[in-house]
Amino acid sequence: MLSICGAECCDECNRRDDCGGCVKSDGHPFGGTCIAAECIKRGGFEAFKKMKETLMEEINALEIQGLQVNDLDLLNGFYINLEYPLTNGQSVKLLEDNRVYWGNQIEIPGSNRCYGIAADDKYLLVCEYGCNGSEPQIVVYKRR
Repeated sequence: MLSICGAECCDECNRRDDCGGCVKSDGHPFGGTCIAAECIKRGGFEAFKKMKETLMEEINALEIQGLQVNDLDLLNGFYINLEYPLTNGQSVKLLEDNRVYWGNQIEIPGSNRCYGIAADDKYLLVCEYGCNGSEPQIVVYKRR
C-alpha cells in the first residue's frame, strides 16, 4: 500500500517515483500535502468520509447550472493547476502543484466544455474549460 487513505491514487500517478507514495512521504507527496492524508491523521477514516460528503454538499449547494457532483477523487495539483487569465491581462494559477486536492471533472450538458472542481480544507475552486484545459475560466473561487 502506497497511500494512507487506501484510495491507491499513487498507483495511477505518473510521477510516483518522484515522491514514493503517500505512506513513504508521510502524507506529503512532492513536498506538499495531501488533503486526504491530513484529514485521516487528524480524525481517522470517519473524518475523511465526512469531509468528502460535506464538500460535495457545498459544491452542489452553489446551484451552478449543469453541475451536480456525486463523487470526488484525489488529484495532484500539477495535473489540475490551470493558468487563468485575469481582466487586467495577467494570468494566475490558484492551486499549488505539490498538493493533492479533492476534485472532479463534470461535462457541461449541451456544451463541449467541462466544469473542473478542486478543493482542500481552505479553498474551493470551480472552473470551466475546453478540451485539454483550454480557455479556462474561474466560475467560483472562495474560502471554505
